[in-house]
Amino acid sequence: KTSRYSTKSLHKNEELIKMRNIGIAAHIDSGKTTVTERLLYYTGRIAQMHEVKGKDKVGATMDSMDLERERGITIQSAATHVTWKNHHINIIDTPGHVDFTVEVERSLRVLDGVVLVICANGGVQSQTLTVNRQINRYKVPCAVFINKIDRMAANPHKCLTQLRSKLRHNAAFVQIPIGLEGKSTGIVDVVMRKALYFEGNNGQNIVEKEIPEDLKEITEIKRTELIECVSNVDEELAELFILDQTPTVQQLKDAIRRATILRKFTPVLMGSALRNKGVQPLLDAIVEYLPNPAEVENFAFDGNTTNENGQATKLQMSSDRTGDNDLVALAFKLEQSKFGQLTYLRMYQGALYKGDNIFNVRTKKKSKASRVVRLHSNKLEDLEEAYAGDICALFGIDCASGDTFVSKVKHNISMEQMYVPDPVVSMSLKQDGRDDSGKMSKALNRFSKEDPTFTVTWDNEAEEMVVSGMGELHLEIYAQRMNNEYGLNVTLGKPKVAFRETITSRVEFDYTHKRQSGGAGQFGRLIGYIEPLPEERNTELEFLDKTVGTNVPRNYMSAIKKGFLEDCCDKGPLVGARVMGVRFVVEDGASHMVDSSDIAFRLAAQGAAAQAFEKSHKIISEPIMTVEVTAPAEFQSAVLSSINKRKGVINDQDVDSDYVTVTCDVPLNDMFGYASELRSVTEGKGEYAMEFCRYQPCREDVQEELVRQAHDAAASPVKKKVVGRKRS
Repeated sequence: KTSRYSTKSLHKNEELIKMRNIGIAAHIDSGKTTVTERLLYYTGRIAQMHEVKGKDKVGATMDSMDLERERGITIQSAATHVTWKNHHINIIDTPGHVDFTVEVERSLRVLDGVVLVICANGGVQSQTLTVNRQINRYKVPCAVFINKIDRMAANPHKCLTQLRSKLRHNAAFVQIPIGLEGKSTGIVDVVMRKALYFEGNNGQNIVEKEIPEDLKEITEIKRTELIECVSNVDEELAELFILDQTPTVQQLKDAIRRATILRKFTPVLMGSALRNKGVQPLLDAIVEYLPNPAEVENFAFDGNTTNENGQATKLQMSSDRTGDNDLVALAFKLEQSKFGQLTYLRMYQGALYKGDNIFNVRTKKKSKASRVVRLHSNKLEDLEEAYAGDICALFGIDCASGDTFVSKVKHNISMEQMYVPDPVVSMSLKQDGRDDSGKMSKALNRFSKEDPTFTVTWDNEAEEMVVSGMGELHLEIYAQRMNNEYGLNVTLGKPKVAFRETITSRVEFDYTHKRQSGGAGQFGRLIGYIEPLPEERNTELEFLDKTVGTNVPRNYMSAIKKGFLEDCCDKGPLVGARVMGVRFVVEDGASHMVDSSDIAFRLAAQGAAAQAFEKSHKIISEPIMTVEVTAPAEFQSAVLSSINKRKGVINDQDVDSDYVTVTCDVPLNDMFGYASELRSVTEGKGEYAMEFCRYQPCREDVQEELVRQAHDAAASPVKKKVVGRKRS
């Protein structure tokens, strides 16, 4: 039986060979968005170029968000598509700032190749290292473009050395510059042995000339170096090299392509995107050296079958575009638009036609692809069909980032998931004024759904909303978006730390609650003691009944327990923090036949606890976090100094040739702002992760400051008024 797909798309496999899915990634301010703008212009996708934060106030095409144009940075990854020499290229421009690293993660997860942009002056920088780790994580073939060779102190040779030493790339020049800094006039194509000059108002006219005499020798040296680097990882070129035969241009290009696709070699190109130099050869390199979707292996897991270890069977996706295979697509990004939720899809297998029914593997829900679009920044182009290898988007699909879609509900196939880093910075979020329309809830739900590194929690103890993200800039951007897009005036601040109060010694109590106001009164007497729990249980509360006889009837024990554990421990006597690590023991008491009741004994428990707390020595405990810091080995002393300054206790150090990993225990109250400090002392190259370890008594100076703040807050008339309103 012939499917409707195969009759329509027998020619699609030829198109697959001429398709490229690439990303542009780099450290912040390396010129990614400017490079993408030039790619769009030279391929005829846009008629006029605009600059990032340019004088014309238009901004780059891929920076469509107002905040991006205002700040001059890329916040969200943006997709577009161009055509160059009959090749269809899908391009995703990614952010460079570490706070938006999840945008790079989700993009590299679905791309077949990446152009790593490096500043000729800055070289390999902090986010370059992070992006390189992401490239290695998803095994994406890579080409390097050294940008800004016209800047002062531009040094492409330093960049190549750092590529080899810091990033461990087997890299070599396929181009060399004709002049640097202000003398930059063009580039030499080492493979073709041609000098390329970019003439015209926008560098649109490429003029090929003979290599200048002063560069011929260095060109041959670099060409020999290129052949050596590639022949080390490519057998066909190695045979020619051993036989001392000079490869032809095509043989050398084919070898570079094979080695690049296998991630054994990285071609290095260069230019100045802002000065319109070297961009067209970059497009040629994308076509010639980076893989098409059929040359990249993509795997999924079949939940219906398992292997010997009981794990889902790993399947290789079929990349042909005939449509005979069942649909498998991955939703890698969600975005809220004026038309509803926009779901970005990477097609891995089969075909999708407008109006088709598709099934979410995770939820088992059926959805209809009522509108299929292709993206050009924030502009949409409707499609009738999409095939394996395509990047498209759907409207009206209810899903989460990372969901897999299939054409039949019986298929339980899930694509490999992307890595989502844990949030590292938390801040309190407060709204100025009341929100009666639910805008706050809508905004937070939308942002947390779009961005898995942005999380929202409600702290019952501190009675405040806490937002967490990858950095202070990350959270500031979302606060500003709430103001711009929803009209919400919100304020970010330091969140409250969950301190605890406890006691250090055993204290006895003997308390009688008695009240008579006409009619039945209240009476209850409790005798016993409170004591601290062992250190390993200092986050628990315990109640013991050691009464003998009927002085305290058993039916009142439940009320007494609630009086101790719930009413007394919610707010401690020192600073109003929760009381933990205490055992309440009742040994004896007294009751009245008429006046005793549950409420009487519950109030008696409250009074007994207050009496005991007043006589006891009270301390404040604070949460201690286990922190793991990773940074280049050259910054080891700076990292240790920053930890010591925050009263951290270092437990372990692990130093290899390149990186040092420090494991330590640091009070949470001292960790706020550490992300910014670590980036500062390590030139942005350090990272850290932390998790809760234990509670321990805080330092005396910290306790004194907390007690002073609590007294000042209690004495403030404004605070009293607020507390009174809450209680009422």
